[in-house]
Amino acid sequence: MTSTGIGVEAGAQAARTRALAVLRIRGRALAVALLPAAATVILLSGGSTGHFVGRGWDTARWVVGVLAVVVLLAAAGIALVVARARPAVSPTVPIPENSAPDLYRMVRDLADRLDVPVPSAIALTPDCDSWLEDRTHPAHGPPAAKGGDELGNPGPHRRVPAAPVLVIGSPFLWWMRVGELRAVLAPVVAGTGPSAQPDIAAARRFVRGLDAAVAVSSTTGRCPATRLVCAGLGWVARVLLRGCREHAALMERGVAAAAAERAQAVDYGLRIVAQEQVGLAYAGWDRLLTRVALPAWRMGRWPSRLDAGVVAALTELSRRDRLAEGFASRLGERPACDLLEEPGLVDEAASLLAARLFHGGPAEPGPDWSPVAWQEYPDEVVDRTWRTEAARLHRVLDSLGVRATLDPAAPDPGGPTLARVMDHLTDPAAHRRPKELPAYDEDAEEATGTERGAALAAGLTAALAREEAAVVPPDPGAPAAAGQGPDSALWDDCALPLFPLQPPRTARELLADHVRAMVCCAAVDTAGATPGLDWLDGPSLLVDGERAADLTPRVLSLVEEGDPAPLRAWLVESGIRPEKPVRLV
Repeated sequence: MTSTGIGVEAGAQAARTRALAVLRIRGRALAVALLPAAATVILLSGGSTGHFVGRGWDTARWVVGVLAVVVLLAAAGIALVVARARPAVSPTVPIPENSAPDLYRMVRDLADRLDVPVPSAIALTPDCDSWLEDRTHPAHGPPAAKGGDELGNPGPHRRVPAAPVLVIGSPFLWWMRVGELRAVLAPVVAGTGPSAQPDIAAARRFVRGLDAAVAVSSTTGRCPATRLVCAGLGWVARVLLRGCREHAALMERGVAAAAAERAQAVDYGLRIVAQEQVGLAYAGWDRLLTRVALPAWRMGRWPSRLDAGVVAALTELSRRDRLAEGFASRLGERPACDLLEEPGLVDEAASLLAARLFHGGPAEPGPDWSPVAWQEYPDEVVDRTWRTEAARLHRVLDSLGVRATLDPAAPDPGGPTLARVMDHLTDPAAHRRPKELPAYDEDAEEATGTERGAALAAGLTAALAREEAAVVPPDPGAPAAAGQGPDSALWDDCALPLFPLQPPRTARELLADHVRAMVCCAAVDTAGATPGLDWLDGPSLLVDGERAADLTPRVLSLVEEGDPAPLRAWLVESGIRPEKPVRLV
């Protein structure tokens, strides 16, 4: 036997050993539940044979018998909940075989080469990760067709597939080449082998059932009696989970080790290069979501081609930081998204699911939740965001009674101006301080700022909270859009977003964002600047075709120090007229 075979056997044996430990915990729990019943049988047998006679023994038989009935009923109820509670399932976009025959063929060939069962289906997740997910619970899907399973293989009628579902990170399909994707998926697909081992499968079902039972016991809105029962259920499930935790973790570690060893023989050299692309994809995906997608989501628009956008972001990242050596040679190879029949539709479904998971958007497009193409992003998202925030800023100034101009003799400008904002935030004492721009640090703590700035920031925070409260939340029971969409029936989407990208903006950040938006509106309307999209930094202002990268510290100088001098100097240099009215939404 080769060293690889020995490693596979060692990992599988370690995983099976830990699975048996989990099952022993299940057996001990069953033994504890049967202990009062066993004692009752002994007492009844002793009474019938004349050994345990007398009033004391009769009382003991009644007490232990009642206790046995109560414990058996409780154990049966807990076992029923553990067996029938629906385990959590990751939200994904299902990929039927007819929409990606080449992808299914590649996965099937990979499983045959690894000598493991073929995954029952393929799904995509809007994240940079891939894994196998067991969806064998009856609540996870309708019965399979009598003619065959999800891969088209002939077989008897089954309610659910036996093999796990292969979940692939959608950014991998667009950024990686076909060979790289195959190398990355090899150790994942190899995990279907241990999944077919009966002891490991039984241990996983038990742990998932306990986890689902804890979730059931935590559901709110029940009557007091039901809450008491659920509290007992949750306590028992948590005790068992604590006992299983270490064994289950070591079991999964053994499964992963066995799968990695089995995959050693498949594209080993290419896997090293592919892992480098995994790290690069994660970096670009994170920047794209937080810097580019999030501003659009806040405007009620969702970019419909996020996965295509990650390619542009990673290309730009490679150009700036030289992280992807040999990128030009990779462009000549077949991209993994070519394995899909209609990559545009899949990208759109994954983009909508990403908006739900990371922002909490509705399940389907609507008047206030419409898709936006990348070529429309500067006008439909960047410019609208600036003008919406500028309008909110001036509404708060109106509520505070701030005049349009400080000079009572000056004529009314006839509209909102940047000068009004700058005059209100200017602190006369700032002229006596050293003229040094504050450092721009997104992770810095909340700055106190001037008194006027604090009042304006508080007003903006309250106004934004009122606007968000006025938005009608989506109906979780609304039917999903026709076509290819996320399998939302498999997961509870009442608590969205599941993975918020950023915490809510602080008052300091809100004020700085709104003042920056007003500056950008003035630049567009009075100096011919244009809104732009930077793939790594998000919305940007283009002045004479160049990105205005030095605007933020000057705005912070005004907001935090009350000093308008750095911003005024930049406005003069850029030819921006702060006294001219701007157009708002």
